[in-house]
Amino acid sequence: MLDKSTYREALLQRLKLLDARLHAIETELDAPKSRDWEELAVEREGDEVLEQLGHSGELEIARIRAALGRLRDGSFGLCTSCGEQIAADRLDILPETPVCRSCAAQMS
Repeated sequence: MLDKSTYREALLQRLKLLDARLHAIETELDAPKSRDWEELAVEREGDEVLEQLGHSGELEIARIRAALGRLRDGSFGLCTSCGEQIAADRLDILPETPVCRSCAAQMS
């Protein structure tokens, strides 16, 4: 039997961490830019990296919110593709995962 409260707490902690990280990224992206062309070019490259990190964070937040929804509706731990139980060791590593190993392998 899955200890869903442990997974819920892990998901909420990760959500909190990602929220703080996204706020830090937004602050950095909104910071004034240099007037020097060379420094501006370096800053723009850095901004591109930050934007990608922000996008990845937003996608992970969506996966976490979906997992929290599955916890609420009672379907957490069941593969959304085949309906089988997701292995606890997989959930321990990726508590937001919606699919079992077999279905994940078929998707890649």
